[in-house]
Amino acid sequence: MSEPNSRTAQPLVGVFWMLVTGALFVAVTAVVKHVGDGVPAPQAAFLRYALGLVFLVPMLGPLFRTGLTRRTLVLFSARGLAHGVGVMCWFFAMTQISIAEVTAMNYLNPVYVTLGAAFFLGERLAARRIIAVLMALIGALVILRPGVREISPGHIAMLVTAVLFACSYLIAGIMSMEVSPAVVVAMLSITVTIVLAPFAYAVWVPPTLAQLGLLFLVAAFATTGHYTMTLAFAAAPLTVTQPVTFLQLVWATLLGWLVFDESVDRWVVIGGAIILGSVTFITWREAVLKRRAVTPPDLATKV
Repeated sequence: MSEPNSRTAQPLVGVFWMLVTGALFVAVTAVVKHVGDGVPAPQAAFLRYALGLVFLVPMLGPLFRTGLTRRTLVLFSARGLAHGVGVMCWFFAMTQISIAEVTAMNYLNPVYVTLGAAFFLGERLAARRIIAVLMALIGALVILRPGVREISPGHIAMLVTAVLFACSYLIAGIMSMEVSPAVVVAMLSITVTIVLAPFAYAVWVPPTLAQLGLLFLVAAFATTGHYTMTLAFAAAPLTVTQPVTFLQLVWATLLGWLVFDESVDRWVVIGGAIILGSVTFITWREAVLKRRAVTPPDLATKV
């Protein structure tokens, strides 16, 4: 997405919409945490996307008018597979570790995108990017603290999630140059729903009406969050909106403490701040050098 120019930039508006976006995505994690393992992770992930298909209605026109080639179908299918498995891992992690840990480790997504762009798309990995990536990895080690505490399956699931989401968004970057954004979004929802269907069927348990309602709420919050995030990007540069995303970790930590009786782990907050700081540094340097940023903001990689 292009940066707003100096004449049209509205920093306060951008910050406001990014605050709203952060609140919506924290709400997504809160509802998923509340559902817990009452619905198996693959089924919960499937229902989130299947119920969310209703929000695709405005995108059907552009989708039907787009002539999808075999190549685009293969790429969209590959993205759906990566994103679908990533979403399953994310839902599983939500049942295993704290909301704060999930939120902090989500900040790794743009770092993996940076590495993927360098290794697979030929992007130059300048010294500043290498330093930022190393700092992000240090932040991850601060969160995980291997050898000091046990690394749970939930932590491993989040590491896998970050890698798979990075693959998803690298493909999205390629496809965004060939088809409209509406088509990219619509095809993601459709392919992820198809990918998740057999996994959900294998572990299916009859959901209650309350669980269906909560998962529909997840879809609504996530869809609205992506929309308000777009409004934030349209109003202000990433250098303004990116630092605001740290508040999401603060809110998630408070939510876990107040609502779900999760202890406040200062190392998770410190590690998340280090990771986000590295991502913000990359974004700022790209803006200074007037180069097109390859690393998407972390909120663009939510479920």
